[in-house]
Amino acid sequence: MSVIAANLQAVDRRIAAAAQQAGRQPGEVTLLAVSKTFPAAAVRAAFDAGQRAFGENYVQEGVDKIARLADLRDALCWHFIGPLQSNKTRAVAEHFDWVHAIDRLRIAERLSAQRPAGLPPLQVCLQVNISGETSKSGAAPGEVPALARAVAALPGLRLRGLMAIPEPASDPAAQRRPFAALRALLDAMRADGLEVDTLSMGMSADMEAAIAEGATLVRIGTAIFGARDYAAAPATHG
Repeated sequence: MSVIAANLQAVDRRIAAAAQQAGRQPGEVTLLAVSKTFPAAAVRAAFDAGQRAFGENYVQEGVDKIARLADLRDALCWHFIGPLQSNKTRAVAEHFDWVHAIDRLRIAERLSAQRPAGLPPLQVCLQVNISGETSKSGAAPGEVPALARAVAALPGLRLRGLMAIPEPASDPAAQRRPFAALRALLDAMRADGLEVDTLSMGMSADMEAAIAEGATLVRIGTAIFGARDYAAAPATHG
């Protein structure tokens, strides 16, 4: 068994244990393997171990990786999870299946206009700056209701839910608070009549807290692929 396969099994066990602790079924939580800075060969190894959903933070690196793994395209689900600039929306609209980081209407409008007609709707989440950090991307919680209604009305997109990257915390109770706030925002969207089902929250260090608060998708990189060496990563970020 490869190291990546063993790591995937360990992460699956963590997800199952956290779900059981929260009174949930493990199948309610999708594992998104965050493959940024890792080569296509690492994605292929994870695929061989049964993983199907992968997340990329950099547009060009992600597009290049998708091309290198073209033989697996129909079997893989590619999620763009990084900050997205207006001049990079076309490549994302043309190549990815999901986008997690919509934080303003202009980005959503461009993705909608640039999504090829022959492809299924782009599945999208709104990124929320749930901890109010000045260094973080994301819409303020108070902006979410209006933004959600506007995005849900766009053709070529399907609004699925919310994503957040809370401020790091080591205490489990402190980890849970922002996740609970994000869940409350999703509940409010449902009460407003929106058909949303996704809470993209939780990473290697806090996935248990996220699952306890209702995460439906956890974004895990280090625990699967190992520590990132950004100096050795592809230069095609952006």
